[in-house]
Amino acid sequence: MNRKKIYLVRHGQTDFNLKGVVQGSGIDAPINETGIAQANAFFKVYEQVPFDQIYHTGLIRTKQSIQNFIDLGIPSTALVDLNEISWGSYEGTPMTPEEGEYYKHMLNQWRQGNLDYAIAGGESPNMVAKRMRSGIKTILEGPGETILVCMHGRAMRIFLSVILNFDLRHMDNFEHQNLCLYLLEQLEDGTFVVRKNNSQEHLKVLG
Repeated sequence: MNRKKIYLVRHGQTDFNLKGVVQGSGIDAPINETGIAQANAFFKVYEQVPFDQIYHTGLIRTKQSIQNFIDLGIPSTALVDLNEISWGSYEGTPMTPEEGEYYKHMLNQWRQGNLDYAIAGGESPNMVAKRMRSGIKTILEGPGETILVCMHGRAMRIFLSVILNFDLRHMDNFEHQNLCLYLLEQLEDGTFVVRKNNSQEHLKVLG
């Protein structure tokens, strides 16, 4: 079996992240100066890893975050199955106290197992998990063994839950920061284990 080692990173910081504005799959925001610095710091530490294949989402902030690796000539693919969750009508709006309460209500619904619950006009965890399974299938059946994947915070939590056979109710256990790294290694039985968890060692140079 062609066992995979997946370096899974979240995109670098955007101005929406900085200002606490809801992004989601409908907001195609670029990374900002801090995000570029984070991307460069990650590249400096991991540029010697012999990546066979790169996947990013259909949103510019993920491609920009690993552009340094693409520039090395490593084959790359935009995989829209890995796009961020859609936050529906809340995309592009600041996280006010009122919105924060609604967000907490939604998370509580998910923790209680109501995984078909979606924010107004948006996607539910089960909807996102369905396309994550499709995206993971593409990665696992695709070329190469050492893979770099760049995606988004909530989508990353669902991706990790699916690939690790983890209960979606507890997806928030997978913490993340901008340009953090999860290193996943496939075992002989086809399952995956986490070798690095929300690692930010490469960002220490940024202070």
